[in-house]
Amino acid sequence: QVQLVESGGGLVQIGDSLNVSCVVTSGLFSDYAMGWFRQAPGKEREFVAAISWSGRIKEYADHLKGRFTISRDNAKRTAALQMNNLNSEDTAMYYCAAEYYGVANKESDKYPFWGQGTLVVVSS
Repeated sequence: QVQLVESGGGLVQIGDSLNVSCVVTSGLFSDYAMGWFRQAPGKEREFVAAISWSGRIKEYADHLKGRFTISRDNAKRTAALQMNNLNSEDTAMYYCAAEYYGVANKESDKYPFWGQGTLVVVSS
């Protein structure tokens, strides 16, 4: 069973940057594509970014391109999401997810393994 643990969330100001991370504590990390999704209060979960198991393919939600960057470090078993120029609409619970040999899918149902989430609150 693959286990994922997110960290790095917190309270930030509008315009700030934040980096959230996801450590995969079991399984062979390099075999898994990693995705980031978020869910704001009262809204459905939405795709944020994904990176393929090889790291060669990265996908982003169109409205987040240019502000968010996904990366992975296989040696550290970690996927990270760098978020810049944050605004109030970025306030959400951020979840990482893993898909075995995935190709950076945007659909949440492609990912069988999920973390518990890390909360990001952007305040004015």
